[in-house]
Amino acid sequence: MKLLVRSVRIIDKKSPFNGQLKDLLIENGKLKQIGENLEAGNAEIKEGAGLCVSVGWVDMRVASRDPGFEHKEDLASVRVAAARGGFTEIVLLPNSEPVVHSKDTLTYIRQSGSGGLVKLHVAAAITRKAQGIDFTEMIDLHEAGAIAFTDGENPVQNADLFLKTILYLQPMNALLMNRPEERQLTLYGQMHEGVTSTLIGMKGMPSLAEEMMLNRDLKLLEYALEKSMYVSQSPALHISLISTKEAVGLIRNAKLKGLPVSCDVAAHQLAFQDSDLLDFDTNLKVNPPFRSSDDISALRTGLADGTINAIVSDHNPHDEESKNLEFDHADFGITGLETAFSLSVMYSGLSIEDIIEKLTSQPRYILRLQEEHIQEGADANLTFFESGTEWVFDKSYSKSKNTPFLGKTLKGKVRGVINNNKLEWFD
Repeated sequence: MKLLVRSVRIIDKKSPFNGQLKDLLIENGKLKQIGENLEAGNAEIKEGAGLCVSVGWVDMRVASRDPGFEHKEDLASVRVAAARGGFTEIVLLPNSEPVVHSKDTLTYIRQSGSGGLVKLHVAAAITRKAQGIDFTEMIDLHEAGAIAFTDGENPVQNADLFLKTILYLQPMNALLMNRPEERQLTLYGQMHEGVTSTLIGMKGMPSLAEEMMLNRDLKLLEYALEKSMYVSQSPALHISLISTKEAVGLIRNAKLKGLPVSCDVAAHQLAFQDSDLLDFDTNLKVNPPFRSSDDISALRTGLADGTINAIVSDHNPHDEESKNLEFDHADFGITGLETAFSLSVMYSGLSIEDIIEKLTSQPRYILRLQEEHIQEGADANLTFFESGTEWVFDKSYSKSKNTPFLGKTLKGKVRGVINNNKLEWFD
C-alpha cells in the first residue's frame, strides 16, 4: 500500500514535527517521508480541512463478549467499532464465557486479531471465573501474552487476595487493574446516591463505596511495596473508571507520595450527571454511575493536572433484551468505542494535544507497550481526525446499540486509521 496524506497537522508532543502541517508518505506500512509538497506516483491521496494525525489510539477498557455472548458483540464487530472510533489497539476485559483464565481462551482472542488493523490486547483474570476465590495461573498467562490482570467487571473484594496479587505480579513487572467498588454498599443500587435518587425513589450507590475500596487498594499497595524487593518503574496498580471527587483526591495524594499508581476515566462519565436520569433512560444506566456536578468538575481538574492518566471508552455492549426493560432490571453499560473521542473533545476541557496524550502515550506507558512517535522510518500506526468537525452519530457499527448518543450531533470526527499496512478511511 502506498498512501500520501496532504497538509495534515501532526499531534505528537514528542515528535519533532508536533503542531506542524506536513505531508505524510506511507509505503509498505512505514512512514517513508514527512515533508512539504511531497509527490508520489500511484499513491492513494487523502486530505481534509483541519485534518490532524497522531499515533494510533489505545483503549484500555473494552468488553467484547466473545467468546460466549457473540450476539452482543464479537471479535470482528468490536474491531470494526474500534476502528470507527479511531482506536488501533484495544484491551479486552476477561469477562467472557469462558472467562479468560486459561491460555487457550487468551490465545484464541489474541490470534483472532493478529495482523489486523486493530490489535487486540487481552487482560487475563486474576481469579478463576473472575469470582474472587481461587487464583489463576498468572505466570503462565503472563508468558502467554496477557497484557494485565484484572477481574474486569468484578472488583476484587477480598483484601488478602488483592494484596497477594500485587506481591505475585511484582517480580513479573505485570500490571494489576481494579475498579474500586465496595459491593456491600452498592447492593441493589441503580444510580448515584443523591438528591435525584431520593426524588425518584431509586436505590442509590454512594460515593463512599468507591472511596472506601480505593483507599483500601492504595493502602495495600503501599504495604505490599514495603514488603517487596522489587521496585516498579511503571505503575504497579491501575485504577479503572474513577468517578468521584474523593477518588481524584486519593489518587492525587498517592502520586505525591510516590506510589506507582495510575488511573483512567470513562469518556461518557464527563458528559452526564445523576440528574439526567430523571426520565429513566436505561442507556444512562452505567457502573460507576453518573455522579454529581461537583464530581464531574473534580474529574476535569484531575485530567488537567495529570492525576487522571488516561481516557477510556468502557465499551460495554448489551442487546435489546438486556436494556429495553424497567430501569431496575436493565443491565449496566454503554457502547463507547465510536464516541469516546468526541465526548473527550466536548466535555473533558482539555486541549486536543492533552486529549491525544491520554489516548496514546499515557496508555502505552501504563501497559508497558513500546513508545511510538511520528517520525520517518517509524511504523505507520496512525489515527487521522478533525477535532473541530461536527457530525451526526446516525449509525453504530457495534452489534449492540445501547448508547444515548445515536442521532445526536457530536464534535470531533475520526477520519481514518492505518495499522499493519491496512487502511480504513471514513468520509
